[in-house]
Amino acid sequence: MNNTPWTVSPEPYDSPAAATLWRAYYTEVSDRWYLLHEGRATDPPELERAIAAEPGSELAPPRGQLLLARYAGEPAGTAGVRLVDAVTAELTRVYVREELRGKGGAALLVAAAEDAARALGAAAIRLDTRGDLVEARALYARLGYEETAAHNDDVYAEHWFRKPLAPSPRGAAPRPSRTSPR
Repeated sequence: MNNTPWTVSPEPYDSPAAATLWRAYYTEVSDRWYLLHEGRATDPPELERAIAAEPGSELAPPRGQLLLARYAGEPAGTAGVRLVDAVTAELTRVYVREELRGKGGAALLVAAAEDAARALGAAAIRLDTRGDLVEARALYARLGYEETAAHNDDVYAEHWFRKPLAPSPRGAAPRPSRTSPR
């Protein structure tokens, strides 16, 4: 068994580590879509415009939070959460570097995002994803998210999920970071 811990903690959305992981995430999902639908990778100038157009400022406090996972101390993945109304948060930018997938990091990130959503006052969390992201859909279903009717008209959204968030134990403060022995 690998005893190298994962850690997850809040991170500024515009930090160098967050920017590097955002680029890796966006490149992967964009290339995957274009390869599936057009048989090509994303055009580099288009990729740069899209990355620049979504810097992640909605993931900054007080209405959002970006979480960064580290594996053996190295940036390994992200998850973001933002309030969409007084009681609903949205999960976004869930990503783990490919070589670290299957080691428990994604579930740890989602759990930390749920904690962050609770700390923001959310009673439920929602997300959308694409049909070709079957691994993501399986993860969300395994973690208790239920598929629902559409909650947006995003051209890339094909599946929508929601999960009620049980309140934190009375008087318990949100945890600033999570660790895992895996």
